[in-house]
Amino acid sequence: MMKYEAKDLNYKGESCGVHNWITDEGHSFYWHPDWIHIAEDQTGIHPKEKLDVKDNEKGTRAHAISAIIKHLNNWIVDEIEKHPEVKDQAQLYDKDS
Repeated sequence: MMKYEAKDLNYKGESCGVHNWITDEGHSFYWHPDWIHIAEDQTGIHPKEKLDVKDNEKGTRAHAISAIIKHLNNWIVDEIEKHPEVKDQAQLYDKDS
């Protein structure tokens, strides 16, 4: 089964403090150093995944990337559970690879 890794994210830069990454499939994710989550919108109003930071720690780009990867991989698992036929196809693909 495909798993997302940091190399699968394309960093698009920073605007007004908000950093943006996009996947090859066109999914955008945003993060600002003041946020404790990543979001799919530039305002950060709709959080998608919390950053994994300790209470006394400030979020970093590395935390944001980890949160994006976690969100994408959890999304894949959820979709496969909703559509078992996809899991069967993924297993066949893994055998051929």
